[in-house]
Amino acid sequence: MNINLISKNGIEIALVRSDEVLITDVQSALDFIATINYQTGTHRIILNKSAICEEFFDLKTRLAGEILQKFINYQTKIAIVGSFANYQSESLKDFIYESNKGKDLFFLSDEEQAIDKLSNV
Repeated sequence: MNINLISKNGIEIALVRSDEVLITDVQSALDFIATINYQTGTHRIILNKSAICEEFFDLKTRLAGEILQKFINYQTKIAIVGSFANYQSESLKDFIYESNKGKDLFFLSDEEQAIDKLSNV
């Protein structure tokens, strides 16, 4: 896991890149939130999509809801960066659409969009 701290509009954002899957369940999400907060002091995170297990994107598993609730509970905003075009689930597409209209969770195609979004909410 590689963590870079970015500052924009006076807001610190942790840009996390990883070649391995970091979030596989609720406990690993909690550990991730705690680690990033401890190492950077920020509650805004950009994470590449490949660092999250594929089960997260199957809404029937309820994993996305359980994990994202932890981010909300710990007042941590997250932007998940990558391509989501290969998912066929209409409910996932709706979930992504609705999330992107909010203020806490975003699914974006690149890091620049994520930086802009997290530095303006």
